Amino acid sequence: MKKIRFLKVQFAADIDGWEIPAFRGAVIKKTGEQHITFHNHINDKEVIYRYPVIQYKRIGRNPALICVDFGVDEVHHFFNNRNLDIEISGRKLSLGVKNLQMNQFNLQVWEKTFTMHISQWLALNQENHAKYMATADELSRLALLESILKGNILSFAKGIGWDIDREISLRIDTIEKVRPVTFKEQKVLAFDVTFRTNVFLPDYLGLGKGVSLGFGTVRQMKK
Repeated sequence: MKKIRFLKVQFAADIDGWEIPAFRGAVIKKTGEQHITFHNHINDKEVIYRYPVIQYKRIGRNPALICVDFGVDEVHHFFNNRNLDIEISGRKLSLGVKNLQMNQFNLQVWEKTFTMHISQWLALNQENHAKYMATADELSRLALLESILKGNILSFAKGIGWDIDREISLRIDTIEKVRPVTFKEQKVLAFDVTFRTNVFLPDYLGLGKGVSLGFGTVRQMKK
């Protein structure tokens, strides 16, 4: 079991989905690039490959920050600014806080299962994309995606220092939507998927590639 803090900050402003990278850039500029937790880059060429503990989202139409584990401590570098006005897409936004929720969760593998939904999940790297496209059988494609999603959960756990010592069960119930999106100037497939797993995951946590830019956002499906 791993106990983590989880902070969701939703701002009283409107942005479009495609503006999330600009929102991220504006927050980094306001905070200062020396605080690498906000962007995981040492410099223009060197990247820290770790799970992003500060993630940039759009909840409803509002920009939002999701802070996981030690990201909760780091986010104060942004809020230390007296003026939280930013500029994106040529317009000024005042980032007044609309909703702030601080929680502490016990992450563990349970005997029961939770039904989850993950939106705009970037499941496929270059190698897996080739496997996926070469597989015509839907059951085999499903098994591949289930294996990748389970791996994404394990990567998240490793990134926050959670040692999972029990078997993870995971089953995809429905692939609701598959669509091409642009990520790092390349067209990739994004999946909206409903799945069941025995791992509890907090709402708005990101899994897979691009989680710092709002991809792969998880929500628990309420019964």
